[in-house]
Amino acid sequence: QVQLVESGGGLVQAGGSLRLSCVASRSYFSANVMGWYRQAPGKQRELVATIARGGSTNYADSVKGRFTISRDSAKNTVYLSMNSLKAEDTAVYYCRWTGTSDAYWGQGTQVTVSS
Repeated sequence: QVQLVESGGGLVQAGGSLRLSCVASRSYFSANVMGWYRQAPGKQRELVATIARGGSTNYADSVKGRFTISRDSAKNTVYLSMNSLKAEDTAVYYCRWTGTSDAYWGQGTQVTVSS
């Protein structure tokens, strides 16, 4: 069992920035991949960014160049730095921990971008 706790969401104007944090109860290195997903009302949950155990990253096309996923292994924390935010980025953002045989979700943190 892995507990994931997200924080850092809030209300921000378009063009602004936020940094989301996800603290895991297990070492980041126990996971194959950590990721951030988001879900807007009435829409499917979508992948935003991932970071693998070795540090390689991938991003959805919609956030490339604006968002950065990173980690602090000493704190068992994964971050999502969000810049140049747009109204379309408004969603609940979820942390995802994926192992070889199981996966877990965080509780989500709301990001609202006003325009």
